[in-house]
Amino acid sequence: MGGVSNPIEILLNRVRGHQRAPSDSKEFHEVTKRDAQRVLEDDIEKLLETCEEDRRISVRSEMMRFSNLFGRFLAEDGPSVDWNRIEKLPEDSVKDYSGLQAPDENHIRDMLSKLVVIKLNGGLGTSMGCHGPKSVIPVRNDLTFLDLTVQQIEHLNKHYNTNVPLVLMNSFNTDEDTEKVIRKYKGFQVKIYTFNQSCFPRISRESLLPVAKNFNVQDDIEAWYPPGHGDFYESFANSGLLRKFIDEGRVYCFLSNIDNLGATVDLNILNRLIDDGGEKPIEFVMEVTEKTRADVKGGTLIHYENKLRLLEIAQVPKEHVDDFKSIKTFKYFNTNNIWAKLDAIERVLKENTLNMEIIVNNKTLDNGLRVIQLETAVGAAMKCFEGIGINVPRSRFLPVKKTSDLMLVMSNLYSLRYGSLVMSPQRMFPTTPLVKLGENHFAKVKDFLARFANIPDIIELDHLTVSGDVTFGRGVSLRGTVIIIANHGDRIDIPAGSILENKIVSGNMRILDH
Repeated sequence: MGGVSNPIEILLNRVRGHQRAPSDSKEFHEVTKRDAQRVLEDDIEKLLETCEEDRRISVRSEMMRFSNLFGRFLAEDGPSVDWNRIEKLPEDSVKDYSGLQAPDENHIRDMLSKLVVIKLNGGLGTSMGCHGPKSVIPVRNDLTFLDLTVQQIEHLNKHYNTNVPLVLMNSFNTDEDTEKVIRKYKGFQVKIYTFNQSCFPRISRESLLPVAKNFNVQDDIEAWYPPGHGDFYESFANSGLLRKFIDEGRVYCFLSNIDNLGATVDLNILNRLIDDGGEKPIEFVMEVTEKTRADVKGGTLIHYENKLRLLEIAQVPKEHVDDFKSIKTFKYFNTNNIWAKLDAIERVLKENTLNMEIIVNNKTLDNGLRVIQLETAVGAAMKCFEGIGINVPRSRFLPVKKTSDLMLVMSNLYSLRYGSLVMSPQRMFPTTPLVKLGENHFAKVKDFLARFANIPDIIELDHLTVSGDVTFGRGVSLRGTVIIIANHGDRIDIPAGSILENKIVSGNMRILDH
């Protein structure tokens, strides 16, 4: 994996208890890796002794998965992709959404009876200055991500007289709060299930050993982490829900990030999967959309060793990062909207052929300790299945990662319909404006909201950059390209009712034609 091999060499030489003198470089590395694995497993056994007895069996199973992941991490030797062996995507590997057939109205209820909707709900709202699960941040009309999701599924169930279940994959960070919140949906026509993804120990970069001292996660929460959404497959199966849904006759799951407000159930895609016309069933669909300059770091689809697979920037050799970011070379990026066949997931797990590239996430804890998190991405499993990509409209990718995204979804650019955001027909272009809000004054939701009397009219906006101490009065309209920069020590108040069209507003309030 790109950027991983050198740190491993440094770290492995520091493993506790290693006293051997190497006879040659290769043997030295093999012995050191074996020592690192053995010492880690000894440490995990000591940790397990601190675990409550009734939890020990399930926790041991989880720690075995962690130990396997760690072993694979040690075995990595350089980038996981040979750049020169990446092939051009085969002609028919990415279908165009516009070529999909809409289902017959009489067929929809039967199709939906075969579907499970799964939302990745492991993240916190800390990056936007909020406490608790990100899914409970209000995003539109005081409705949260979770509210909107429940509304969407309930509308499907009521309109088509069906019973699509909603499944939330929580983490130890979000589980308790989420369980309290979902009680309010008891009267809705949606059956909600939850399960937890794994809880793995962070590893010290110096010793390659877990920094946790016992299994009381809440006592030392910084010592633990949820290992990325690639953990979905095994955790879903271990929860018993995978087998339950197969037994009920469910066939496909649709999985997406809960903060992607564009990731609604798409009947045309589901129709393509269910009505295969006698062809070999599709086991895996990755929704991709065309890259813009804002998406150059997003994972992309490649053809490699006769398989479609996800290529993340972390796997790219340093000398090819610019090639990876090229919009011409790699025209699609992964939206993380995934459709997967349930019995295919079960088969891959039983055959032990699930193999996802490891993402090494380096962190520094509040106490200054440098740690490693070993993670995987859910889309990286694509190479283990018979899959295709579908090039979907940009409207299916509407994530809210920052307050600049929140500004878009709260604005008059969208209206709300049964929990789904619909772009205004007054917008001349299907693309969303590019909005950049200054980190110092707008990054936290509370600060962001305090700077707007109400969200400006942005129907005709192309690009907005705001930097510094800036506030907006009620009824402001932004059009074309607008740049507002308050220099350090200055403050700019945009008066109520202002119309800024292709304007630069500088620190001394001069307004210039752009």
